[in-house]
Amino acid sequence: MSQPLPYRIAVLCYLFDSHGRVLLLHRRKPPNQDLYSPIGGKLEQSVGESPTACALREIHEEVGLQLSATDLHLTGIVSESGYEDQCHWLMFLYEVRHPVSVPAATFDEGVLEWHDPDALDRLPIPQTDKQVIWPLFWRFRGRFFAAHIHCQGGQLLWTIEQESW
Repeated sequence: MSQPLPYRIAVLCYLFDSHGRVLLLHRRKPPNQDLYSPIGGKLEQSVGESPTACALREIHEEVGLQLSATDLHLTGIVSESGYEDQCHWLMFLYEVRHPVSVPAATFDEGVLEWHDPDALDRLPIPQTDKQVIWPLFWRFRGRFFAAHIHCQGGQLLWTIEQESW
């Protein structure tokens, strides 16, 4: 009998500037090493951190912005079963409600870069982001969705479990 996969909980934070560009992290470390993704990170489960508190902490740690919960909009919740046959993920997708000004920078996690949304399909991004998460984010931006992605065995099957207009 195989060991059960661990379940990890994380946030992804979508920040835009006044030109409509999105801030992405060119990651130096796993998961998704050498790929582009929104900033974010894992919840500190040992202290009972909430997803919103995690998003605020990650934004502060990675880009230096001190925001409040009212600056954030929960756009989506995405669960992934069997991601890379290594673990399951539960991800909360937050968008900062207003444009921000953050300089491009390099730090321990990788390189922060601003990108035009039209260029996303030319960047190396995780398969689930490219095929499911980004299209759903754009479709439901300013609203809400919950989706599940089945990734085990190289599959990529997904469903929208809830949506709000």
